[in-house]
Amino acid sequence: MSINRSFLDQSVEQLRPVLVGIAERLHDTPELAYQEFRAAGWLADAIEAEGLSVERELGGLPTAFRARLGQGAPRVAILAEYDALPEIGHACGHNLIAAGALGAFLAIGRAARASGTLDGSVELIGTPAEEGGGGKIRLLDAGVFAGVDVAMMYHPYDRDMLAHPALATTRLTFTFRGAPAHAAIAPWDGQSALTACLETFRLIDSQRVHFRDGVRVHGIVSDGGQAVNIIPERAACVFQLRATTLVELERVTAIAVRCARGAALASGVEVEIEELTGYKSMRNNLTLARRFGETLAALGRPAPEGDASVGAGSTDMGDVSHAVPSIHPYLAICDKGHALCHQHAFAACARSPRGHDTAATAAKAMARTTLDLLEDAALLERVRAEFAAQ
Repeated sequence: MSINRSFLDQSVEQLRPVLVGIAERLHDTPELAYQEFRAAGWLADAIEAEGLSVERELGGLPTAFRARLGQGAPRVAILAEYDALPEIGHACGHNLIAAGALGAFLAIGRAARASGTLDGSVELIGTPAEEGGGGKIRLLDAGVFAGVDVAMMYHPYDRDMLAHPALATTRLTFTFRGAPAHAAIAPWDGQSALTACLETFRLIDSQRVHFRDGVRVHGIVSDGGQAVNIIPERAACVFQLRATTLVELERVTAIAVRCARGAALASGVEVEIEELTGYKSMRNNLTLARRFGETLAALGRPAPEGDASVGAGSTDMGDVSHAVPSIHPYLAICDKGHALCHQHAFAACARSPRGHDTAATAAKAMARTTLDLLEDAALLERVRAEFAAQ
């Protein structure tokens, strides 16, 4: 028996005070990667308040959790993010991601109880540390996604897009070690680690003409020396590299490493290189994204598949999408061009009535799409076939 979609929508509206409360509480109490103890606790408490059980400390991560509805296959996972950024808090809108995911899950639970049926199982997985910590990767490694048929989430933005790309990324730390000397009395006795550090930036900039479209390389000096009157014995920089494919990312990584080694050689210093593996590119399942778009249109919010005029970031949802058919659509919480992720103005939008409305719409669309997957075997088969062909 099919669950009535209007009942889902009504359930989300009934839950709106809870969802807004969660979104605002997260926004007002931002927590960084793997420190989201209050956020995970509040979300788990809201689930338990509906009479549902929660598996806390999922996959060995203290701030991860999972709740389940129904049993058996197919298994659909709705993902929640709730970590914040240093200094600018929820300037990526993860508080709204969490509220939307919670709303979709609880609405499905209420509908299933009312109808007495659920053709498969639905999971709400709380995934910490998207902002550089790779929480979903650790959950993948722990086997949390084993047996999951489809995964979905949404992300706030300044426009609606059903299947925008996300870039593969990695992070490199270059630590240079030279020899100190008095900068005025005997600078010739020193080998400047800072010179090599700065030269690395210049060399990498010289190679940008050889990068393919979509590549992004950006860095900071994390250690510029110990004192202004000492030839720096130690200096360090950190670069984040992004590309549309893992193959191109590997090529660009090799170029950056070559630049650092060349700078060290020219400056007569040593360099230590550490790579922190980042995220894979996003494999948007278009079959599923288009069905999500149909649900949005039915809710009065038609959305384009993408927008070539806007750039792309990175997310550990990309890693999930390489393991499980996935979608990561974007929904506007402000006017186009008003603000983008990681800006103060975007953080303000994440605590606005429009942001709360978008979270509710996302909850309804994800709940509807989830039930479509559970009830329409042909749709699920098309989703699987596209994933197998990628």
